[in-house]
Amino acid sequence: MRTFLAVVDHGSVRGAAGQLRVTEPAVSAAVTYVEKQLGTELFSKQGRGIRLTDSGAVYAAYCRRILGLMAESQAAVLKAERGRLRLGAVASASEYVLPRLLASFRRRYPDIDLSLSVLPRDDLFTQLGHHETDLVLAGRPSRGSGLVTRALRPNSLVVVGAAGRFAAPLSETWLLRGPGSGTRDATIALLNSLDASPPTLTLGTHGAVVAAAREGLGVTLVHADAIDQDLDSGRLEVLPVAQSPLDRPWHIATTQTPIPTTRLFIQHITDREQVGDAAFHPDNRPAG
Repeated sequence: MRTFLAVVDHGSVRGAAGQLRVTEPAVSAAVTYVEKQLGTELFSKQGRGIRLTDSGAVYAAYCRRILGLMAESQAAVLKAERGRLRLGAVASASEYVLPRLLASFRRRYPDIDLSLSVLPRDDLFTQLGHHETDLVLAGRPSRGSGLVTRALRPNSLVVVGAAGRFAAPLSETWLLRGPGSGTRDATIALLNSLDASPPTLTLGTHGAVVAAAREGLGVTLVHADAIDQDLDSGRLEVLPVAQSPLDRPWHIATTQTPIPTTRLFIQHITDREQVGDAAFHPDNRPAG
């Protein structure tokens, strides 16, 4: 399964072989064996490359879930204080919300093995659903995902631009994050609700969007937590746009069966004595 997923992730046998440090024929043989066992093709040729078949996409999702559960089961039997915690966060939260929480947690529990994935919201929730991540800090999980919000912290999305540059925000270029971003979806929904069709420019990452806004390239919708220093320094200003700011609290999401170390982290970040005003509020709300 790991060999098959390596081919999926790299999009080629050569890339998978390089990652696994084996020969390309060995990777091809492993995939062929799995296809014979399943009785179906997992890849088809596309030009000079390969692509997943529909059957391959279904099998890949099962493989990720199975391997994720195997890793999770190993962590679940360890004592929480000496376990492993795989965190996931959207870019803005990883830079402006999570560091303070992680620092205090690390000081309190130095023997826990921590790792962090920074990805768009949709990718993080997919990983969480496959048990490849233990906990995600992002916006609200989608309805029907089976994920559970365990804690919340207030947050808002505000429209910002370079100070003194944009008198009519809805006529300016709007800077967007890449597909899969919750902030991108919120921006498009806001513009649609206002029946506005301004020019847009997709820059991908949170950092690139904020940097472009500072330089006056356009306006953008951004988490208020992420631009405190820019507002204080006068590099950015909040712009008056109807229906904004948007109430978008941070969500701590897990599967329905979080491992002990995940529960320990949630207890820590909801303890005001430990994390002060960075604390989240406990919640147990299934998505949808």
